[in-house]
Amino acid sequence: MRPVRGKQTRPGEGKVEEKGGAVGGVSHVPFSVVPNANEDNPSALSQVQRRAVSELLRVSPVADDLARRFREAGFSLALVGGSVRDALLGRLGNDLDFTTDALPEDVLKIVRPWADSVWEVGIAFGTVGCQKGARSDAGTVTYQIEVTTYRSEAYDRTSRKPEVSYGDSIEEDLVRRDFTVNAMAVALPEKDFVDPHGGLEDLAARLLRTPSTPQESFSDDPLRMMRAARFAAQLDFEVADDVVAAMKEMAGRIDIVSAERVRDELNKLLLSEQPRKGLTLLVETGLAAHVLPELPALRLESDEHHRHKDVYEHSLTVLEQAIALEEDGPDLTLRLAALLHDIGKPKTRRFEKDGGVSFHHHEVVGAKLTKKRMTALKYSNELVKDVCRLVELHLRFHGYGTGEWTDSAVRRYVRDAGPLLSRLHKLTRSDCTTRNKRRANALSRAYDGLEERIARLQEQEELDSIRPDLNGNEIMEILGVGPGPVIGRAYQFLLELRLENGPMEPEAAGAALKEWWATQS
Repeated sequence: MRPVRGKQTRPGEGKVEEKGGAVGGVSHVPFSVVPNANEDNPSALSQVQRRAVSELLRVSPVADDLARRFREAGFSLALVGGSVRDALLGRLGNDLDFTTDALPEDVLKIVRPWADSVWEVGIAFGTVGCQKGARSDAGTVTYQIEVTTYRSEAYDRTSRKPEVSYGDSIEEDLVRRDFTVNAMAVALPEKDFVDPHGGLEDLAARLLRTPSTPQESFSDDPLRMMRAARFAAQLDFEVADDVVAAMKEMAGRIDIVSAERVRDELNKLLLSEQPRKGLTLLVETGLAAHVLPELPALRLESDEHHRHKDVYEHSLTVLEQAIALEEDGPDLTLRLAALLHDIGKPKTRRFEKDGGVSFHHHEVVGAKLTKKRMTALKYSNELVKDVCRLVELHLRFHGYGTGEWTDSAVRRYVRDAGPLLSRLHKLTRSDCTTRNKRRANALSRAYDGLEERIARLQEQEELDSIRPDLNGNEIMEILGVGPGPVIGRAYQFLLELRLENGPMEPEAAGAALKEWWATQS
């Protein structure tokens, strides 16, 4: 049974009695007292609330100190949004979000004498940021704090930027929030719980709903549709049916949002624990067709004999397998490469005369499409370059066969991968999704063998820094010429010689250079 919904727990329901007083007309519930709203699991809400109390006690010294300063200045302050949600989930970090009835200029007057540093980057949208250090049992903890004036914002249908207007109450502020689980607040320093839209019950049910109608919420900010997919992936929540329906209906509205905001939301989704869940929602609602059209394009129709894989499902599986190989936390470069590695297949698909299907040079086409899409989403040049290189190289291993590569071929593999070699290892291993265990084991053994050969050559030849056996000055001295294009050509000749034969003594390299120079003359 779904949790019973209601703006507030009423007196006499469960064990909760309303506490006197209100902020913005919203009655408060003592945060340490637990409403029993989930009939299927009576302890569910009490568990999350106990976690929240523990989390709030941890941040109380800095939060209460700031709240007292606001009260002395005649204003109210409340912990709000994701901070409350994360406290209830037992995962509150050191980034704290507050809301207040104080205008930004008043907020600045209050926090400047108190904070260690203050920034005004978001002040046009009513947000003042600051940093504050506080002592704890574990030492000094640094909190990143944002204080935002009660506000409401909506998109003009022809504008990429929200029009901000300030509100008069916490009710007005909470109703404009994206989802009910982010529309809860804790008034400070009393720690009264403000939940006018049933966010606590939705949190216990792991459900994403909107405080207002989904259509109103997504009209205010279309990026919230992508945020629904991100939270589904990040928190492993289900999205309410009416929210999904609105996402399908309004998918085209995402085009009004700037590429930078779309990119940042996509990154958060990809870096979550379960990106498949969010990506699937983007595809099924039609949002992906606007922000990452290459992804739904992978849903190729199988030929009647099913002689090739579902490239879309394959790509999502490769992404999951790449995530499983990560060693030092989420790797955006690797995850993007895993997701996009086969996007060249739709353009290169050919049905052969023997009934087979081919995708010749799809890695080259895919690298070009990757560059085009990532550039459109305003990714950095460095990240675009790295992801494109991985997409371009992801098939190279399949020429390794049963291990007949020469040392020269292994050197070139390492040289072409450069600093991306470790990621290329992970991507290549992840790209095996065959259900044929014999084939999967054979591919794994072959790659094990390649990595062992790379390790041996690296130990012998320092492959990570492959360079010619002669430097530019030595080349000029041997050839008796000054700086110029010829030195670059000579350097490239020696580099190819190094890749082909391995390290050479300076005398042997000099002799080979002179032979090459004779042919050039």
